[in-house]
Amino acid sequence: MATKRKQMQNLIRYYKDQTGKTEVDMREVAKFALSSGWQMPKPKDPLDRLAAEFSQAARDEIRHDQITGRPYRANHAIPITQGKIQYHLWVDIDEAPRKHIYKSLIMRREQMVGDGVSLTLDAQHWNNVNPEKEPIQMLLDFTDDVEWRLNAPEEDEKVA
Repeated sequence: MATKRKQMQNLIRYYKDQTGKTEVDMREVAKFALSSGWQMPKPKDPLDRLAAEFSQAARDEIRHDQITGRPYRANHAIPITQGKIQYHLWVDIDEAPRKHIYKSLIMRREQMVGDGVSLTLDAQHWNNVNPEKEPIQMLLDFTDDVEWRLNAPEEDEKVA
């Protein structure tokens, strides 16, 4: 039996085959799935939804360094595992011990590395199936990009 995600991927392919579309709006795919007998998901627990909204609010809080005036992310998530359950604790960068912020920063760096691997594989695949076209080159050394953004005018500064 295919996993739910695999079933969803198969349905997306079927939708594209049935409609002839190559660019798809997932809301339209969901309507198509519903009309094909796909079960609607159960509504999320209101407490879980509220907790997710608080997590997003924490993630979005930006402060400015008193010395440099530059923005920084105020709250950082730390993955915690208890038994088989994993969740995140949130810590304030101005209050948290070094080990917590270090763990959060390493986790974010690992996400960037994962994105870099995925980006490289996608570019390599496109280049392989389109040998007659100019290859897409993706450089992963962000040193200059970071330096340029750090020295950009203030209105261009963003914290991810």
